[in-house]
Amino acid sequence: MDQAKQQLNDEQIEVQEDVAVETVTDQSNEVETEQVLLSEEEQKIQALQGEVEELNNRLLRVQADYDNFRRRTRQEMEAAAKYRAQGLIEALIPAIDNFDRALGVKVESDDARSLLQGMEMVHRQLTDALQNEGLEVIESVGQNFDPHYHQAVMQVESEDHEPNQVVEELQKGYKLKDRVIRPAMVKVSQ
Repeated sequence: MDQAKQQLNDEQIEVQEDVAVETVTDQSNEVETEQVLLSEEEQKIQALQGEVEELNNRLLRVQADYDNFRRRTRQEMEAAAKYRAQGLIEALIPAIDNFDRALGVKVESDDARSLLQGMEMVHRQLTDALQNEGLEVIESVGQNFDPHYHQAVMQVESEDHEPNQVVEELQKGYKLKDRVIRPAMVKVSQ
C-alpha cells in the first residue's frame, strides 16, 4: 500500500506540476497579450499625438494667415482713405495749369482786370481745396535735380548755378501727401 500511496502522491505531484506549468504558460500568454495590447495602445496614442501636433501647426498657420490678411486689409483701407482724392486731383491739375497760364497774361483794360481778379479768386479757392486734400507743389528752382521729383527736359550751361541744379521750372510738379502725382518739368544746369 505504501507503494500505491507513493504512486498516488507522484501522480498528484505530476498533475500539480502540469497545472503549475499550464498556469505559468497561461499567465505568460496573458502578459504577452497585455504587452501586445499596450503596444497597440501606445501606437494609437503616438498616432493621436502626431495628429494633434499637425492640427496645432495648421491652426497656427491659419491664424498667422488671418492676422496677415487683417493687417493687409487695414493697410489697403488706410491707403485708399489717404489717396481717395487722387483721381479727382489728377483730373484737375490740367485746369490749374490753364489757370496759371491765364493769370500770367498781362491785361490793360479795367474789364480784363476785374475778370482776372475773379479768376484769381477761383484759382485760390481751387488750390486751397486741393491743398486741404494733401496736394503740394514740388519746389524745383534752386533745388538739386532729383529724378523722383523732377523730369529734366533740357540742360543749360550756367555760371550762376552749380552743376545738376534746377535752373528753371517749365511745368509745376505735384505730390499728394508722399506720392508724386506729376514730376516737375525742369531745365537743369550742366
